[in-house]
Amino acid sequence: METVFLSAPDISGRERFLVNEAFDSNYVAPAGSMLTQFEADMVAYTGIKYAVALSSGTAALHLALLVLGIGKGDEVWTSSMTFMGGASPIAYLGATPVFFDLAKESWCIDCDLLEEELKGAARKNALPKAIVSTDLYGQSCDLDRLIALGETHGIAIVTDSAEALGAFYHGRHAGKGSRATILSFNGNKIITTSGGGMLLSDDKALIDKARYLSTQARQPVDHYEHVDIGYNYRLSNISAAIGIGQLEMIENKVAKRRANFQNYFDAWGSCDGVTFMPEPKDQRSTRWLTCMSIDADRAGFAKSDVIAACKQNNIEVRPLWKPMHLQPVFAGTRFVGKGFCEQLFETGLCLPSGSGMKAHEQQRVIDTINQVIAAKAGS
Repeated sequence: METVFLSAPDISGRERFLVNEAFDSNYVAPAGSMLTQFEADMVAYTGIKYAVALSSGTAALHLALLVLGIGKGDEVWTSSMTFMGGASPIAYLGATPVFFDLAKESWCIDCDLLEEELKGAARKNALPKAIVSTDLYGQSCDLDRLIALGETHGIAIVTDSAEALGAFYHGRHAGKGSRATILSFNGNKIITTSGGGMLLSDDKALIDKARYLSTQARQPVDHYEHVDIGYNYRLSNISAAIGIGQLEMIENKVAKRRANFQNYFDAWGSCDGVTFMPEPKDQRSTRWLTCMSIDADRAGFAKSDVIAACKQNNIEVRPLWKPMHLQPVFAGTRFVGKGFCEQLFETGLCLPSGSGMKAHEQQRVIDTINQVIAAKAGS
């Protein structure tokens, strides 16, 4: 039985033509016209003015925080429910993360909690240096409110949109208006360059500094001169060629993932105890992954039942991200919230959602879970 993957790469075929074009030009190293075009295409799509393509989303977040002056002893407030790459760059810089719970209406960082904590921190003269919000599973955070909080308290807002290329908030792309926006092109993302990321900002100086640091901080002279410590973080021209072809199909990919979500919602959206990730008004989530939460007492079946059945049928499903404040590496780190993200981790699942998933593959997922529901109802 073939595997139904959680989020497999979706290749159109044009990527191969563009890669061959890059090979024909002999620009297979980091620099080249494909890299320049990929950055320009992403600027055009997102409406964010400047971009630098990098080796990963983690690298993009690291450089964003570094350029913003984050260092040892600084606090960075961020969502607890995120991928490790959304938190580890804070530790790279010796800063201290403070993890925040999610809002029930969006499953993104809770701005009510942020506002309350910021007021208290301001009174103590102990404000964070930056806030990193995670656009979880393809959904924008409450961007206007976050930006307003940042402006009120003089705090840089960085949007981790690694999972949210193609998401829109009140008519603008996720992250537009924050100090810096992070994208990821890992193999399971909506578009992939096989591995890669991007840092975007309306602040030209920020992107110029990040670009400089991403190429070992080499000075613009004939010999290799360095006055700063830099990083080998630049995306390759070959990878960028793949990205150009992928980005051309972004709207199709988002539409397919949203259709996948709707099919799952139609199957179980009315089931007692089953909750899907909500989509706030005036937003377009990409539904990068379809996420649902199962209250076993009400639904009559549990997350563990679905995982076991899917494994048996060679279907890849995963729990939601384990909150960072529960990770052993961040033991003892401060967490602000009432445990909603912990509840989601205990009850939540990510279902196969790739834009290349075939109708019969999704039906296999639906049939497998329906069998779980029927078996539990009959027991």
